[in-house]
Amino acid sequence: MEIGDGMKTESVCPVCLKRISATRQREGDEVYLIKECPEHGCFRTVIWRGAPAMSQWRRPKEPVHPELCYGSVEKGCPFDCGLCADHRQMPCSVLMEVTQRCNLSCAVCFADAGHCGSEDPSLDHIGWLLNRAMAAAGPCNLQLSGGEPTLRDDLPQIVATARRTGYTFIQLNSNGIRLAADPAYVRQLADAGLSAVFLQFDGVDDRIYRSLRGADLLEQKLQAIRNAGEAGIGVVLVPTIVKGVNTDATGAIVRQALKLAPVVRGIHFQPVSYFGRFPGKGGDDGRFTLPELMRSLEEQTDGLLKVADFSPPGGEHAHCSFHGTYLYAGDGSLRPLGSTSAESCCTPDCGSGGIRKTVDTVSRRWRLPKGSPAASGQSASCCCGNGVEATRAEGSLDLDAFLSAVKSGTFTISAMAFQDGENLDLERLRGCCISVISTDGKLVPFCAYNLTSREGKSLYRPRE
Repeated sequence: MEIGDGMKTESVCPVCLKRISATRQREGDEVYLIKECPEHGCFRTVIWRGAPAMSQWRRPKEPVHPELCYGSVEKGCPFDCGLCADHRQMPCSVLMEVTQRCNLSCAVCFADAGHCGSEDPSLDHIGWLLNRAMAAAGPCNLQLSGGEPTLRDDLPQIVATARRTGYTFIQLNSNGIRLAADPAYVRQLADAGLSAVFLQFDGVDDRIYRSLRGADLLEQKLQAIRNAGEAGIGVVLVPTIVKGVNTDATGAIVRQALKLAPVVRGIHFQPVSYFGRFPGKGGDDGRFTLPELMRSLEEQTDGLLKVADFSPPGGEHAHCSFHGTYLYAGDGSLRPLGSTSAESCCTPDCGSGGIRKTVDTVSRRWRLPKGSPAASGQSASCCCGNGVEATRAEGSLDLDAFLSAVKSGTFTISAMAFQDGENLDLERLRGCCISVISTDGKLVPFCAYNLTSREGKSLYRPRE
């Protein structure tokens, strides 16, 4: 039976969060998750719209169960996260929230940051969490998040502590306000060992920022990128995509990112999910599914990016994301490195070695190589493309020049469709490779940690 044609799975009731049976049902070119709670009735949510078909978007992989579990199987998924022995993937990335404070009041925020009165975790406690995550997940990629992490003056010390603990790729999730205003602080982060910045970047029009973030922020975003580049830190743009707000801006975001390469290493799109803080009640009208996003990228870039360039993920469940990797050509265009052979955990028997490959690939793609020109200087298409063209002109392949071009001249496009109480599919959740390290030292899949009911009840995230 094809996925999306009556395939059974499990989900939760969006009202009470009890585990209930669910079915993926195809209706025309759309797929819905349909479920019924004995107490609260029936629910149906669109999870896929159009081509490429959900039934074709797959990458089979063998399950890899965690060796060290901080949760025991008692109530079953999603109530025993730690991770538990029934989880089917090792973490490729661990997210640690270092503060719940924030300097924005965004209309959309999965952490609902800025309202919690809890104190920041101490450096000693952060050190304990880092060691605990390392013991269970190994040297995976580390994301420092919040709230807004840059509100901590001691963030460089946290980065340095993570380096000493053994993390080799450390990513900062930030809105960029302090990074724009304080270049000395950015330099401190670089000197401490920060690898990359995941920069909130929703468009190239302040109308979008006023709608989603409550302020005109575009110039601050651009200045944050310039400061990061001058400090030698790579940047990945992270747009939250909300239907009717910036779904028509995906192409403009791509064009802006390419102008800022190689400091900007790529874009990681995140269609809005209804957990944490968001305006209204959500619903199908506001959902922007992965195939819609892929098609919009092809349409709005006039074919510079193509749906055929993108691949299902190798780490997480296939229906969670897509990715494509490109090489700058001598004429300034992008050449896909191959959707079926793009670097990732791409074999069915991926195992922990496959996750290590995913970790290594992300680190290499998102880190700014030494010697790369800053955002205000020479573009990657010039330095990379000319190098490749020069080797062709000589009639032979200069391997060193080619490898240097690939290292500095790649650009990635990816997207992650997080799940909420309406569309949570426990099959997808069990295959999650992105974990949050909770304050009590457990590893919880990102979508389970942030899951909230319609009334704001949470399974894991501490809430007021």
